[in-house]
Amino acid sequence: MSMWNPWRGCKKCSEGCLHCYIHKGDAKRGVNTEEIVQTKDFDKPVLKLKNGNYKMKTGIVYTCFSTDFLIEEADEWRAQCWNMIRQRQDCTFLFLTKRIDRFAQCIPDDWGDGYENVVVCCTVENQKNADYKLDIFQKLPIKHKCITAQPLLEEIHLEKYLDGIELVVVGGESDYQARPLHYDWVLKIREECIQKNVSFEFRQCGTNFIKDGKQYRLQTKDLCSQAKKAGIDFKRK
Repeated sequence: MSMWNPWRGCKKCSEGCLHCYIHKGDAKRGVNTEEIVQTKDFDKPVLKLKNGNYKMKTGIVYTCFSTDFLIEEADEWRAQCWNMIRQRQDCTFLFLTKRIDRFAQCIPDDWGDGYENVVVCCTVENQKNADYKLDIFQKLPIKHKCITAQPLLEEIHLEKYLDGIELVVVGGESDYQARPLHYDWVLKIREECIQKNVSFEFRQCGTNFIKDGKQYRLQTKDLCSQAKKAGIDFKRK
């Protein structure tokens, strides 16, 4: 597994961005998150060692996890990134986006029905955004599609959007002012995934987690481990 952030900085664009960890971390460091700039790792996928081998190892590459691969301010740099992705067929590049409505105008000319080594995760947090974004997402030519419902802010129904989806990830919000995550919401999405034979992962509980009518206040360090202990992940058959 590798991380690749060719640029940094982002702009809030949906309800799920309210307590964004990137903005919080930058604020502590006195960094302006809304300034989108290239990083020193821009060409990381194609850098080579003296022996001619790539520095970045073969495998999954988590791409733009501190920004958005489709953000407008990076339009002038994205073609270079597609070239590097095309060159590294030994890697699988995975990125999340809250801007799936920009996807069609951001793909390279040779995209066709998608690159085999690219996984696109569309993020949603409520029914309004699910209906808007996933209606677009299901029509796009992408070979590997995932949905990320994190932070999940209300009960949502995804069943009609699950055809062609490989994985759905669900999680709560991590913040001292976090909006609550109800376990029932998680279980309902899980059941829809099982019915449609789509893999499901409960990634993390929310800081304010509600189960069986009782509210729990969880520490950030425990959010992922507590979700894992629930034992409700599902792998498609």
